Amino acid sequence: MNIPANLKYSKDHEWIRVEGDEAYVGITDFAQSQLGDIVFVDVTTEGETLAQNEIFGTIEAVKTVSDAFLPVGGEVLEFNASLNDAPDKVNKDPYGEGWMVKIKMTNPAELDSLLSAEDYAKLIG
Repeated sequence: MNIPANLKYSKDHEWIRVEGDEAYVGITDFAQSQLGDIVFVDVTTEGETLAQNEIFGTIEAVKTVSDAFLPVGGEVLEFNASLNDAPDKVNKDPYGEGWMVKIKMTNPAELDSLLSAEDYAKLIG
């Protein structure tokens, strides 16, 4: 299981990569493996400011639909539009081309409540 050390993780299986006061968010390798083949990513919150753990979108796989939660609060600046044509990027490259949203964090201190790669590895066993 791929768990990059440079990211922070939520207990809901989202990751966040911080770049200044902005950050990229997606789902973990573990989450995509549990969902199976992803066929659609729906994000309708672009331009909205959401609180930590609020739903920013949904991920539709062949057998299920799952909510995606923001690991920290912020304004959803951008949806990865390439997922419209190729949602399987989330399966193939969840930490790279499969990112879902770019946000402007409202309270970077919320990062302290997230898991390190080591702690996330313990969570998923």
